Order: sequence, then C-alpha cells, then structure tokens
Amino acid sequence: MHAYVYILRCADGRYYVGSVRGSLERRVAEHNHAAFNGWTASRRPVELVFWQAFERIEDAIAAERQIKRWRRAKKEALIRGEFDRLPELARSQSKSRNEQ
Repeated sequence: MHAYVYILRCADGRYYVGSVRGSLERRVAEHNHAAFNGWTASRRPVELVFWQAFERIEDAIAAERQIKRWRRAKKEALIRGEFDRLPELARSQSKSRNEQ
C-alpha cells in the first residue's frame, strides 16, 4: 500500500498540504465532501495540484511537514515541476529570515 503527500488548491486560492496512506482519490473526495470538519471544509471545492507517492507513511508525513514550512512561491514551483528552482527559493527564504 502506498502513502502520499499532496497539495490541494482551495477555492480561496490557499494551499493545503496533507498526507494519506491508501487511496489518494478517496482522501481528496473526503476533502471535497467535508467528511471531516477540518481546515478545508470551509474552503471547498478543492483541487489536487500535486502529489508524490512513498512506500512508507512516515516518509510521506516527513515530506508533508517539510512542505508546510515552505512559502507560497516555493510550493508553486513544486506544483509547476520547477524542481531546479527549489534550492534558489530555499536560499531566498533563509536570506529573508536572516535580514529580519
């Protein structure tokens, strides 16, 4: 059974990052039908814009935690598949923090 990290684009334009073991399609449907009264329930409909499969749920959860810390620009580069930009965006994020 696979595990997934995923990014949803909500109706308000915000992103939701999550992870699931098993059916990604079922989990997205649960978000869209507000099966759980969570963060996306008031931001429907949601659209799956990125996913990555893992063998272990622990790895998917680790990826989820990492991506949740990213700024919007870095998440959008990931969504667009611009993997070569991720290190640059990580540097600009840490540079911004050091200047504060």
